[in-house]
Amino acid sequence: MKQLRNVIAALLCLALLFSVSACGQSGDNTAPEIAGVADQSVQAGSEFDAMAGVSATDAEDGDVTAKIVITSLPELTFQNGKATPENPGDYELTYSVTDKGGLEAKAYATLTVTRQTGEAVVFQKFDFSDKAADSHGWTAKVADGVQAAGALKQGAYVFDITDPGSGDTDIQLVKSGVELKAADYRVKVWAKSTAPTYAHLLANAGDQNLGGAYNLPIGPEIAPIEMNFTSAGENTADLLLNLGKITPNPDNPSDTTPSDFTVTIDKIEIYEITGEQTMAPVYTATFSGAAEAAVSAGDGAAASVNVAGGAAAFQIDSYPTEGGVWSIKADLALPGVAVEAGVKYYYRFTVKADSAQSGELLVESSSQADAARANFNSLNLAAGEEVEITNVFTAENAVSDPVIRMQIGNPSDGVTANTITVTALEFGKVEGDLNTEKTIDSFGVPYEGDDYSWGTYNGTDEDNERGVGTIWTENGSLNYRIDQGGTTDWHDKLYMDLTLPADSYFTVEITAKATKPVSCGFFLNPAGGWDPRLSEAIDFTTDEQTFTFTTTDTLITDMDFELLFQFGSADLAGMGEVTIEFSNITIYQSSVI
Repeated sequence: MKQLRNVIAALLCLALLFSVSACGQSGDNTAPEIAGVADQSVQAGSEFDAMAGVSATDAEDGDVTAKIVITSLPELTFQNGKATPENPGDYELTYSVTDKGGLEAKAYATLTVTRQTGEAVVFQKFDFSDKAADSHGWTAKVADGVQAAGALKQGAYVFDITDPGSGDTDIQLVKSGVELKAADYRVKVWAKSTAPTYAHLLANAGDQNLGGAYNLPIGPEIAPIEMNFTSAGENTADLLLNLGKITPNPDNPSDTTPSDFTVTIDKIEIYEITGEQTMAPVYTATFSGAAEAAVSAGDGAAASVNVAGGAAAFQIDSYPTEGGVWSIKADLALPGVAVEAGVKYYYRFTVKADSAQSGELLVESSSQADAARANFNSLNLAAGEEVEITNVFTAENAVSDPVIRMQIGNPSDGVTANTITVTALEFGKVEGDLNTEKTIDSFGVPYEGDDYSWGTYNGTDEDNERGVGTIWTENGSLNYRIDQGGTTDWHDKLYMDLTLPADSYFTVEITAKATKPVSCGFFLNPAGGWDPRLSEAIDFTTDEQTFTFTTTDTLITDMDFELLFQFGSADLAGMGEVTIEFSNITIYQSSVI
C-alpha cells in the first residue's frame, strides 16, 4: 500500500510539471510540507484524532496546519481533525494542504480500526526459573589428582582445566554402551576452547578399537571435530573424547595441551549410515539458450542473465532498496522434469560469485513459488571462489514446473553489484536404499510444558554450513547464546510454541539485553505455515529494554503459534559469540466484547 502511495504521489508530481515550472515550485513559490503523519491504530467506537502531532508549514505562507484536509477510504467523517470509526478494518488516510500560490502537498497513513475489547489481562507469562539440562548419557571423567572438572552449565558441557594431567585419558567425556548395528558411523563434536588445544576422538567396543581421530585441534571459535568408524554387526561401543595431555610431536614439546583453559561443547552429533545409493541424472543443462535460465528483480533491484557458452551469468546491477532475499530470483530451468512428492532427488552445479553472496537455494514451482516447494536450502558464496554446490533431498511436495531458484536479494556489506556464474548443472533421482539417521545430543535446555515450550534451531542441525547456538535458564532469565552466526536468518533461531484463543487481540511484551548489540526479526507465526500476525525488527543492546507489539487481527478459531526470534545475517556471521538474555516475555490478551 505504501508503495502505491509513492507511485500516486510521483504521478501527481509529473502532472504538475505541465502547469508549473517545477514539481513543488512555481516561480519563487515552493510547495508546503506536511510533518508528523504516521500509521495508527484505534478501537472501533473510539474517537481518533488524526491531527495529533501533525503540522504543515510553507516557506511563503508560514504555518498552514489549519488548512490541512483529511479524507479517508473507506470514508470517515472528520470534524476538527477527529473521527469516530465504528467498523473494524484498515482506512487509508490522505492529508492534503494547498498554499496561496496553488501548490499542494499530500501525505498518507493507514488507520487500523480493531474490534472493541475488554481490559488486557495476562494470558501467558513464560517461567524462566532454573531447568535441568540433559547429559544424554555423556559423563565427565577426571583422573585422580588431575586439576580439572567437567559439568553441564550454561547450555553446554564445560571442562575447566587447570592442569591437563600426564596423558590424554586423564580428562575424558564418555558415552558408554552405545548400541550399534551393521553400519558406518560418523561422530561430530562441536567445541571451542579459550586456548588452542588438542583432542582424541575414539570408538571402542571392549578391547577393540573401531576407529578414531587423533590430535584434533580445538580453537577459540566453535567448530566440529569428527571421526568415522564402521561396525560389522550388532555391537555396543564406548565413545570417548579425550582432552588430557596431548603432544602431537614429541620433538616439539612446546606444542602441547595448555594449562588454565576451558573447553565448551554445545552438541555432539552421531550419524548412522546404512545402505547404498546411485545418482541417475534426468536433466543436464547445456546453457546454450535463453530458455535455460531467467532472473526477476523487484523492490528497486535491477538484474539480467546471459546464457551462452555453457554458462548462465546472472548480472546484478543494483540490489533492492527494500524487501529481502526474495527481491532477486535467479532461476535455473529444469525442462521436462516433474518432481514427485516423497521421492529422493539430487542436484549439483558449479558456481562463482564475483563478490560474496548469501541467500536461499530452493527447488520450487516456477509459477507458484513457495506454494509448491520441494526443497529449501541456503546459499553462501565467497568472493571469487568457484565451488560445486551439491544437495540430496526428499521432495516435500510435487512440483510440475520446477526450477532451481537462487533468492539473492540481500547484498554483502559494501557490495552494490555482482555477477554470479553457473556451469555444469545436473539434476536427477537418487536410487538405492542409502539411509542416514542423525542423533543430536544437545546440551542446551529446551522446555516442553503443558502451556508452552521453547527451543532452538541451528542451521548445522540439518547440516547447513553455519549456525550454532544453545539456551539455558539462570537467575530467572532465559539465555540464548549464539556461538556461530549463520548468514541466513533461520540458521540461528529461538522459538516458543503456544496456543492462542479466538476472538482476542494479543500484546507481546519482551524485556531483554545482549552482550553485544545484535538485531533479529521477531514473528508471531501460525505453526505449520508462514502467515505472521506480527513481523517486527528488534535491535537488542547491552542495556535492558522492553519491547511491546500488538496484533491487529483476531482469530476465527484457537490456533497454534510460534514466537520466532530469527538472528542469522552476514553481520551476525562475523560477530563471534553473543548472548541474549530474556528476563521477561509476557503475552497479554484483550478479548473482544
